[in-house]
Amino acid sequence: MISAATPQPDSLLPSWIPKAAVRYLIHTENGLSFRGLARQEGCHPSTVLRQVRRFENRRDDPLVDEALRRLSNRLKTQKMTDSTQGSQTMTAHARNHSETYVKAKSAAVGGSPSLLDDEEKLGREARRVLRRLCETGAVLALAGDMDKAVVLRSFKDGPPTRTAVVTRDVAQAFALKDWISCTRMGRVASYTITSVGRSALKQYLAQDMARKRRVRGAQDGCDPFIGGPSGGAADWANGMTRTTTSESPLAMLARRRDKDGRSFLTQDLVQAGERLREDFELAQMGQGAAGHWERFMASGDRSEMAGDDSLPTASKAARERILAALDDLGPGLSDIIMRCCCLLEGLETAEKRMGWSARSGKVVLRIALQRLQRHYVDENGHMNAMIG
Repeated sequence: MISAATPQPDSLLPSWIPKAAVRYLIHTENGLSFRGLARQEGCHPSTVLRQVRRFENRRDDPLVDEALRRLSNRLKTQKMTDSTQGSQTMTAHARNHSETYVKAKSAAVGGSPSLLDDEEKLGREARRVLRRLCETGAVLALAGDMDKAVVLRSFKDGPPTRTAVVTRDVAQAFALKDWISCTRMGRVASYTITSVGRSALKQYLAQDMARKRRVRGAQDGCDPFIGGPSGGAADWANGMTRTTTSESPLAMLARRRDKDGRSFLTQDLVQAGERLREDFELAQMGQGAAGHWERFMASGDRSEMAGDDSLPTASKAARERILAALDDLGPGLSDIIMRCCCLLEGLETAEKRMGWSARSGKVVLRIALQRLQRHYVDENGHMNAMIG
């Protein structure tokens, strides 16, 4: 039984952990019976039984098993710490045991990052990664010895393209929340998005749209890309999205065929656009001043953005790569690239905002992607892989 002085296990776990997973951990780690759990939670014992059995069966999934083991270790660590702190007198032997335990705990934490404790960060990662997993032919691939997983999208005309990179603890959170499901096990496991994951993405996008409408109401009459923060890159830097579709404009355009049956965008052009977007996402990590991104869309001074010393090294380098690419593209081409590849504006919306004639955006976007691909080749001598 859990004593009154002992912190409840659900208070020691991140708030995003599913209630069924918390009940499973209380049963397995604290030994609380199904009936005891049911009385504590105010539900029927059969409900607890089904939830516990379901999570026990889900441990065949490598990510779910890793997540539950880490959460179990967290509960065990907390119980040992509480037991040590609750002792009024400590013998020399107990003190040595405690010091040894603290060292072991520090080594474990240093060698293996804990599960996400920030639900807001989990939401940002969900908006970014689940959108990619919604695209046709997309899977999340994870090797057993790798710290990060990648989202790969298959095309008929070429090899799979990497569209996103996600840390292992985030992938574990996705699996625990049943947003992704393992479709193939082995040395490299493959995951696809579930109906629960699609519903979660829709909820996040609906929240973003509601928030954006409130901001626009407060900033009525303000241009979203030049005059104020109600939209555009400022929204993106705060984790907000520019479109409610499940696929990016570039991905949808890549599916189109010309009259000869060839893809409207070749594989190298798709990779160039995806690489720019990965730089765009990386450049926002750790950034506090979200409103600066609209400078990319205006013809102002960009030296301030490139010289921001408050950014992490990787984010600052990504900014410099984006600035170099946009400077090489020049006005017009850089605008359409930024809107469609990074801000995820649809082609029709971009055409209206830029005052272009209908159906001209896809032609200009392809020209811009050709210039962008040439920029990467001229910069590196070849079109290398995305940075990850």
